[in-house]
Amino acid sequence: MEFNPNNTIVRLCLQGIDMEEKGKPEEASALFLQAWDEAVYDFEKFISAYYVARHQKNASDTLQWLETTLQLALTINDDTTKSALPSLYLSIAQCYEDLGDSDKAKKNYALAASRNDTPSDKGPFYHGTKADLRVGDLLAAGGSSHYQPELTMNHIYFTALVNGAGLAAALAGGDRRERVYIVESTGSFENDPNVTNKKFPGNPTRSYRSQAPLKIVGEVTDWVKITPEELQKWREKLANNKGEIIN
Repeated sequence: MEFNPNNTIVRLCLQGIDMEEKGKPEEASALFLQAWDEAVYDFEKFISAYYVARHQKNASDTLQWLETTLQLALTINDDTTKSALPSLYLSIAQCYEDLGDSDKAKKNYALAASRNDTPSDKGPFYHGTKADLRVGDLLAAGGSSHYQPELTMNHIYFTALVNGAGLAAALAGGDRRERVYIVESTGSFENDPNVTNKKFPGNPTRSYRSQAPLKIVGEVTDWVKITPEELQKWREKLANNKGEIIN
């Protein structure tokens, strides 16, 4: 199941996150439990269980929900959930430590450390922009951030979700038409640390970055374009975002 911010369960979790940020933990907890109760697919259960876990009152209950989240991640076993495993094992280890079970704590710390953070995602990958490019062109780091135009980026960013690239194209500067290109990385790449294990567990948006150039290998035109109203909401949200970009 592909990550979709318009999914009912994802929206409930986003509302819960908003309540957390407003200092309303009880309202947040209720929204996360509602998401869990209404979740149908394993991916929806995975996301909602993750949030229910962090609203438990003691280490034992937290551990139970984290173990549920972990088992769902292992069952799904895709690029979205694999990126969450190191963080999940680490949180489980800390619970065991709080419960005085040093052997299980050490085991899970070791599992967290053994997980390779190198993405296994095989794509296809996309990059959204308003630049007019041709097959064979290279996109290199050093451009301005879509989200903080005054910031020169040390990496080039891309995603395996075509609609995510479409959003990036909509947010890009300039008045040319939005373009989504199929790209190949010419070097190694990593999970985008600006989204991985931030609001959601792992890297559900399948967002990556590289210091090596991206090669244009094609273009797609059938992504879902956001409405002007949705775009304005995104611009307002980004304008109010006080977090620093990890560059």
